[in-house]
Amino acid sequence: MTAEVADWEATTGSRPCTPPQASWFEFLLNEPLLEQHLQKYCSDSAPVQLIVQFLEQASKPSLNEQNQVQPPPDNRRNRTLKRLALKVAAHLKWDLDILEKSLTVPVMNMLLNELLCVSKVPAGTKHVDLDLSSLPPTTVMAILLYNRWALRTVVKSSFPVKQPKIGPPQLNIITQMQQEKELTDSILKVLKEQTEDSILVLEAAFHLKKDHYVHTVRTLDLLAAEPGITNGETECSTAGLLIHNEEMQCLVAYDLGAIFYQQGSTKPSAYEKARLNFLKTTELLSRIGPDSVHCMIDKKKLAGYCQACGVLAPPADLGTLQTTPYGKIHCYITLGNYWGLIDVLLEDNITKSLPYHFRQSLLRQLFQKAQTGSSALEEICFRVCICNAVRDVLEGQVIGVRFCQLFLKPTKDKIDFLLEACSKSLRLELASEIEKRNMAVFLKNLCWSLEDLQLVFMVSSHELFMRLLKDEERKLLLDQMRKRSPRVNLCTKPVTTFYDIPASASVSIGQLEHQLILSVEPRRIREILIELHGMTSDRQFWTVSSKWEVPAVYSSVILNIKDNLTRDLVYILMAKGLHCSAIKNFVHAKQLFSACLELVTEFSPKLRQVMINEMLLLDIYTQEATAANSVERPPPELVSRVRGYLEMRIPDVPLRQVLGEECVAFLLNWRENEYLTLQVPASLTQSNPYVKMGQLLAATCKELLGPKESRRTAKDLWETVVQICSLSSQQKRGNDGRVSLIKQRESTLGIMYRSELLSFIKKLREPLVLTILISLFVKLHNIGDDIVNDISAEHISIWPSSIPNLQSVDFEAVAVTMKEVVNYALTINSSNHSWLSTQADIYFATNQYSAALHYYLQAGAVCSDFFNKAVPPDVYTDQVLKRMIKCCSLLNCHTQVAVFCQFLRDVDYMTAFKALQEQNSHDSMDSYYDYIWDVTILEYLTYLHHKRGETDKRQIAIKAIGQTELNASNPEEVLQLAAQKRKKKFLQAMAKLYF
Repeated sequence: MTAEVADWEATTGSRPCTPPQASWFEFLLNEPLLEQHLQKYCSDSAPVQLIVQFLEQASKPSLNEQNQVQPPPDNRRNRTLKRLALKVAAHLKWDLDILEKSLTVPVMNMLLNELLCVSKVPAGTKHVDLDLSSLPPTTVMAILLYNRWALRTVVKSSFPVKQPKIGPPQLNIITQMQQEKELTDSILKVLKEQTEDSILVLEAAFHLKKDHYVHTVRTLDLLAAEPGITNGETECSTAGLLIHNEEMQCLVAYDLGAIFYQQGSTKPSAYEKARLNFLKTTELLSRIGPDSVHCMIDKKKLAGYCQACGVLAPPADLGTLQTTPYGKIHCYITLGNYWGLIDVLLEDNITKSLPYHFRQSLLRQLFQKAQTGSSALEEICFRVCICNAVRDVLEGQVIGVRFCQLFLKPTKDKIDFLLEACSKSLRLELASEIEKRNMAVFLKNLCWSLEDLQLVFMVSSHELFMRLLKDEERKLLLDQMRKRSPRVNLCTKPVTTFYDIPASASVSIGQLEHQLILSVEPRRIREILIELHGMTSDRQFWTVSSKWEVPAVYSSVILNIKDNLTRDLVYILMAKGLHCSAIKNFVHAKQLFSACLELVTEFSPKLRQVMINEMLLLDIYTQEATAANSVERPPPELVSRVRGYLEMRIPDVPLRQVLGEECVAFLLNWRENEYLTLQVPASLTQSNPYVKMGQLLAATCKELLGPKESRRTAKDLWETVVQICSLSSQQKRGNDGRVSLIKQRESTLGIMYRSELLSFIKKLREPLVLTILISLFVKLHNIGDDIVNDISAEHISIWPSSIPNLQSVDFEAVAVTMKEVVNYALTINSSNHSWLSTQADIYFATNQYSAALHYYLQAGAVCSDFFNKAVPPDVYTDQVLKRMIKCCSLLNCHTQVAVFCQFLRDVDYMTAFKALQEQNSHDSMDSYYDYIWDVTILEYLTYLHHKRGETDKRQIAIKAIGQTELNASNPEEVLQLAAQKRKKKFLQAMAKLYF
């Protein structure tokens, strides 16, 4: 295949699916039309597509009379097409970020080589041999652009790339892709060979003092008008696009830093060069300022590079690294000051800047050092483990197994540091309500887990325990613990009494308004308002605080009350009640609402019904708040009131949407499915979308136990959700008279918006309802996604297997919703193995293999008493095990792959043997041999180590195979018991690694 044919194949491989409205030949016939066309586009994608078309046509080979492939002729047509491609790139200001994003390596190579050609770069001469200071400005700029692109391409080629997915195999497409891949590989080979030369060229750019100029559309036109000119107007200091020398040096320094960082894996000294170049980039960026048009560098990525180089090639003064948590940790480990790690981790429990996996990796590293004989590190490991556990508690995550093992034998010192870590990690004035609640539940569970009465007293008498648990909760817990152990004698903190704010006729209006803002006692609020209205009748005291917010549907009614005192009192009581309800201060909220109800009953039936509705919502909130700690059903009176609200038909009563949502969610959470499916009025399902959704969910729950053909409601629920997730489109007529379709994210065709559905779902906590919704979104996602890694879920078979019109569904929104619903469900119950398996599949499908393994192992742990029992076969199916095998393989943990291959119903020897042949394994290798019970695999290991001359590892394999319980003559029960024991130990070891 000739180079010309290869160039043409490369460009056809990058052809866009949807070409621009104007075709390439129109610009060939009328060049000025190109500039007009480029001005129409706000995005950069359409111009880049034109580059592909121009170069494709210019490099298309021809056939002679003997039907032989000839290179494209150097005629006016092809020269014009190449110049048009350069003009489009010039319109984009030669931004490599934009060009590389949409152009393949072969097309970029053609484009920049054409730029070198028109910029009069001497042919046949290496760039490194040229004196840049003696060349014209546009020639220098072309050389720098080419060599920057060459280094960027080499760096980018070192990153793993996900293979593109194609449809059914077609010979012409496969051949075309193969040709493009071969061409790309050959270009990359040349670029890699020239890497050192490109580095020298860019380093020489630091010695240039003058500003730079790059070709524009105008200079390219001048070149076409006078093709023989070399140093004329096109190359003078006023013709091209000006790029200041500092801007170019900044870009060059960044690209040099990236290539040196990439070389650091094989040449560690390169990390120091990378660090210096990135520091130079940072310095130049601060000098240039944020207004630069050409110097568009990702500052977050640059900061990451600097941070990594600071660790890999630390400066002489380690103190300069101690500006970030990563730098501090590296400094402390380098200096051996492990105690300093504790303060960093405790501070990070507040800032949450270090990711979960980094902290776990740090703990594993310290444990490995402690196991090598450094006994002084054991206390450090314990404290780091405590810090990580406290972080898990604050975020509502499952606490790691290491923490549980450390507290099998708790001591006074352990409890003392745990309480200290909790206190330092939770700043009550800044912490969210969720964090406070998580910590309170953890401390309560800690009390229940302790048997030593003195340790229980240490926790229950601690200041944090007193401040987090309400008086009622603390009293209830202590009573329960007294019943458990009559000898326990725990002190309780006396209930703080609220003080009364004194008031008299002599206080100023400002003092009274301040008291009005602070008070939550209805009687005191009334007294203050009476006193204020006695002092002045001109003020509207409901406006005293901007924090007093009442929904618009209510305020329009309240503000129409003629009596000023009554209006102020009603508005303030309702605003304060809503605020107390929002912060879960339900006791005061009920007092305020009751006082308001008593007041409005005297003169307004409409407001009376409003207050009855709000008190119902308050009772629902109160019931849901206590439901987390109790399994008792709500009183029948509350259920009856909820039904009554849904069926209420009082005209002109303002209603809030959240009331309908909460009522339906309440009925679903307490499994009132009979009412929702059989007793709710038909007119209500037509007028209230939340009732309709609740009815469909309740009916689907009921029909799960019935035969498959009777599940008509599941199909109705499916169609309703599909319609909610559909894309609506509108027609729009443009200036040219054409009609186009505008897609909208939120469809108006469904019974509610997708955002409203998601808000409603996050009010549910009934496991079966959440499981049905998860399976629905998973099925919908599987239908629309082109990946082969289908996500699993319970009851997925009840849904239809296809959608009539796939293009109408917003599958991107479906994927986002599915992930949010699964994440929310796991906050409700983090021990549901089905939800954990679904979460694992989601991570597996998105190539996050470490996280996928974490959740696969967690799914097995929760249903097997942390692997002390056998994992049910419906949890670890062959499909799940194969995915776990693939995760381990892609993480280069090949010995783990071999162990997992035994778990399959039919042992996969081929995969196991192939994995064991890998010598670059990132796991513990021979330490896993004790977990292998398949004699065939152990025999292969013995042979493999003997073949490689690895005597020590061969002895370990022989020792493992020589255990009597693995003797093939043993009864089947003995062999099964040996396998089960090794499964348990291996899975527990994996859990310690990934939890």
